[in-house]
Amino acid sequence: MNIILRILVTAFLVIVIAHFMPGVTVASFTTSIIVAIVLALLNLFIKPILVLLTLPVTILTLGLFLLVINALIILLCTKIVGGFAVDGILTALFFSIILSILQSVMFSLTGGNK
Repeated sequence: MNIILRILVTAFLVIVIAHFMPGVTVASFTTSIIVAIVLALLNLFIKPILVLLTLPVTILTLGLFLLVINALIILLCTKIVGGFAVDGILTALFFSIILSILQSVMFSLTGGNK
């Protein structure tokens, strides 16, 4: 049940961020649910591989390269999910930062971290 709550919260946040942030479009709430599921799967399977492959750069930049990896995951999600679009790497970077912060706040408010 916890995973369903996390997916719904992420889908809600994706639609809210897309509404306020120029350069990010989401067709519908159903699309945002699909985006949340695809992001969860990409973060589960692809992100660890990217982190491992870019470990020297990540260490050299004191972990800031992880923000670039998050932006690349967002851009990969736009290629997979139709109806979800992000204009560029900089927009994806800001989108991923805002999404991460809001997810942290929402999960702490809903008790999703327990």
